[in-house]
Amino acid sequence: MAEFDNNNEIIDEELESNIITLTDEETGEEVDFELYARAVIDDNLYFALVPCDENDDEYVILRATEDGEDILFETIESDEEFEKVEDYFNDLLFSEVDYDEN
Repeated sequence: MAEFDNNNEIIDEELESNIITLTDEETGEEVDFELYARAVIDDNLYFALVPCDENDDEYVILRATEDGEDILFETIESDEEFEKVEDYFNDLLFSEVDYDEN
């Protein structure tokens, strides 16, 4: 069974690697994603994932929930929730670093 620890990490053998394979519910096609970042926001676990076959800075944000022994990834339906999580990941992943400061 997957468990969430206090450091926003998932304790689960299938997520030990940074590659997560998801199946598109509409097409049945499997797509590999690289784990970019994860965070717990308002007691929900979110993943920022980059498709392995793309070479740009765009990423997908999904909410993770437990269903028995499985971890399910869900799209975020609420615009307000999505924007809050997107802002968090954008700040985390794309904040500018000023290397000129001492």
